[in-house]
Amino acid sequence: MNRKKIFMLSLVVILVSQCNRDVSFDESLPALQPSRLDENAGTWKMIYMSSPGQVAVAAPLPVSDPSYQSELTSIKDLQSKLNPTQKSIIDYWSGGGVLRWNQILRELVARYNLPPAPLADGSYPVPDAENPFADPNFPFANPPYAARAYSYVAVAQYEAMKAAWYYKYFYNRPAPYTVDNGIQALVPKTALPAYPSEDAVLSGVSAELLKSLFPAAVEEITKKAAEQRSAALWSGKAAASDLSAGLSLGKSIAALFTARAASDGMKTAGGNKAQWQMLVDNAVARGEIPWLSLDLPSRPPMLPFFGLRTIGGTPVGVKAWMMTDADIVNDRPLPPPPTASAEMQDQVNEVKYYSQNLTRERLAIVHKWADGAGTYTPPGHWNDIAAEYIRDARYSEVRAARVFALLNIALHDAAVACWETKYYYFNPRPTQMDPAIRTGTGIPNFPSYASGHSTFSGASAAVLSYLFPSSAQYFSDQATEASLSRLYGGIHYRIDCNTGLTHGNKVASHTITFAGNDGAGN
Repeated sequence: MNRKKIFMLSLVVILVSQCNRDVSFDESLPALQPSRLDENAGTWKMIYMSSPGQVAVAAPLPVSDPSYQSELTSIKDLQSKLNPTQKSIIDYWSGGGVLRWNQILRELVARYNLPPAPLADGSYPVPDAENPFADPNFPFANPPYAARAYSYVAVAQYEAMKAAWYYKYFYNRPAPYTVDNGIQALVPKTALPAYPSEDAVLSGVSAELLKSLFPAAVEEITKKAAEQRSAALWSGKAAASDLSAGLSLGKSIAALFTARAASDGMKTAGGNKAQWQMLVDNAVARGEIPWLSLDLPSRPPMLPFFGLRTIGGTPVGVKAWMMTDADIVNDRPLPPPPTASAEMQDQVNEVKYYSQNLTRERLAIVHKWADGAGTYTPPGHWNDIAAEYIRDARYSEVRAARVFALLNIALHDAAVACWETKYYYFNPRPTQMDPAIRTGTGIPNFPSYASGHSTFSGASAAVLSYLFPSSAQYFSDQATEASLSRLYGGIHYRIDCNTGLTHGNKVASHTITFAGNDGAGN
C-alpha cells in the first residue's frame, strides 16, 4: 500500500473516532426568554470599535407614520398565511441568534477541519482562499485557524450587539407586536425596542464574517441569514424598516472586522521551506533534538508563524486581541528539559507507561477530548460547554455575545501565545523520542511543548470561571481532564500539560482584566 493510501486510511479512522464532536445546524434550543434585557449595554466598553455609535443609524419613522403602518399590515398578512416550513424557521431562530450562529460556526469548523492528503510526489497542496472549491477546500480549519475564526465572529457580534442596544434605547421604537394588537407574538414577548432589529444585525455581521472565513459555504450561510431576518418579521418582533436598519448596521460593522482580518498576519502564518528549515537549524544550534513531522510523507509544520516570531528583523505572527507582543514574550513559559537530559528521559518514560497501560477509563477521556480532524477543535469544544451555560442562564443576546467574545478572545490569544511557545522551543513529540510509544489518538503536526489542548483549556476554564463562578470547580476539572487526555493518549509529556494549563491561565488574565472594567458586571 502506498503512502497516500496509508494517509487516507488513517484519516478515515481518525474521522470515525472523533466525529462525536460534530454538531448540526438543527441542534435544538428552547425559545429565549431573557432573564434581563441589559438596557445599559450600549454603554459597555467596546473592544475594537471606537464607540457604539461609530456606524451611524438614521432615525426611524414614528409608529404613526403611514409607511410604518403599512409595514404592520404586511406582517399581519404574512402571519395569516404562514406554512409549516415558515413556522419551523421561526422556532429554529427563537432560541437566540447568538447561540444559533455559534452552532453554525462550530459545524463549519468541523466540516473544514480536514488536513489535505498528499499528492503523488509526496508534497501537500495548500488550500487557496481565492479558489475555495479546489482540492483541498479552503480553509483547513485547524485549531489556530478555528480559534481565530471563533474570535472574529464572536467579537464582531458583541460589538454589533452593543451598537444595536445603543440605538435601540436611543430611538426606543417598540416591536410590532407591541404597537399593534392584531400582530401575534410568535416568540416570547419582551419590552426590548425593535429598531434596529438585533436579529438583522446578527444576520448581517455573522454572515459577512463567515462568508469571508468559509467562502465555499457562502450559499448556505446566506440562506441562514435570510431565514433569521424572515423569522423576526413573521414572528412579529420586527418590521421591515427595523430589519433594514439592522442589516445595514451589521454589515457595516462586519466590514471593520474583515479589514482587520486582512492584515492581522494570518496570510503569512504558514511560512515557507527556508523558514521551516530555520526553525530546525535554531534548535540544532541550541544543542537540542528538533521536532520532526511524523506524518507519512512528512508534512510541513502547521502554521509555524501563527505565533509571534522575528524573521530577518521583521516581526511576524497573527495579531492578538488583548495581549501585546511584549505580553506574549513575557508570558512565555520557561524552557522544557533539554532533550538529552535525564529529566526528559523521565518524561518520555512516563508517557510510555501510560501508552502501555491505557485503561478503558483513560481511553474514554482521550476520545472525549480528541477534538481532531473532522471536529470543531478544542476551541469549539469549549464553545460548546459555554453555550450550555448561556442557554441555561437565559442571557439576552448582548450578554450572550459578551460570553462568547470574552471566551474566544482568550482562546485566540491562547493560540497565538501557545504557537509562539511551540515554535520557539521546537520540542519533539514523545513518539519521536521513543518510537515504541503507542498513541491513543492522532499525533498533531506541530511541536510538543507546550500542549495546545492544555493552553486552550486553561484559558477557557479561567474565563468561564470568572463569568460563571458557581461552576468554577467544574471548569477546572474539565480543563485538567482535557490536559491529561494528551498524556494518556501518548502525544504529550506531563510537563507539556502542566505548563499549558498555567500558560493558558496567564493568557486569560488579560481578558479577565478587561472584562472586570467593561461596565457589564456579571
